[in-house]
Amino acid sequence: MGDTTVDATIDGVHATITLATEAGINVLSQNMLHSLGAAIAKVKRDPRIRTTVIRGEGKVFAAGADVKAMSRFSEAEAREYGSFGQGVFNDLESLPSITVAEINGAALGGGLELAMACDFRIAVKHAKLGLPEVTLGLVPGWGGIGRLTKLVGPSYAKRLYLSGMPVGAEEGVGWGIVDEVVNSTEDLEPRVSAFCKSFKRAAPAAVALAKRASRDMDDLSAFVDCFHQTQSQEGMAAFLEKRTANWME
Repeated sequence: MGDTTVDATIDGVHATITLATEAGINVLSQNMLHSLGAAIAKVKRDPRIRTTVIRGEGKVFAAGADVKAMSRFSEAEAREYGSFGQGVFNDLESLPSITVAEINGAALGGGLELAMACDFRIAVKHAKLGLPEVTLGLVPGWGGIGRLTKLVGPSYAKRLYLSGMPVGAEEGVGWGIVDEVVNSTEDLEPRVSAFCKSFKRAAPAAVALAKRASRDMDDLSAFVDCFHQTQSQEGMAAFLEKRTANWME
């Protein structure tokens, strides 16, 4: 099986990060994590970007970590792999743009951890989501337990990461893991595109500050920092003048 490649493309205010593998099974190897980190850094450097989609090509969104490589790890190597992966996913979570995981198939282990580092998750109906690490004698290493607990609460989270059993995308909506479900992979990209466009009225600077407030649980500092931004003046002026705000100025 070839290594999973990562491609980042930018189209105006929208970025797409695509995972692809010749065999169709995307695996989060050490090389892939380095490529993913570089793609996220590329997106972060472009201040025009307002929405970012993470998508997988092939049979799955992402099947998780490289178990074959991990089976040979020492404790030091495990710490390095886990720490680097956490850093990459934290960088994804802290992107100022709105991030959406476009889940075309299974998102398991590290694959679900990757999806949960995004702001939203839209999945095809047949997708399975889970943290099966305990069935390998392991636990999630890239922030999955904390992010899952924040999303669904401790009870549902424990059912996933203590059993290793996955849930279907439709059940995942009820739990709060998935935001929307589509019927087929053909429906997925158009729905994600429309979903991204639904945020076009939001000021980019305000979005970034709101995301920071959610991570830090500090609304007040984010509110105050809005007044350092020219976009807040533009937004309030547009409201008072009954016109559409221009965030590009």
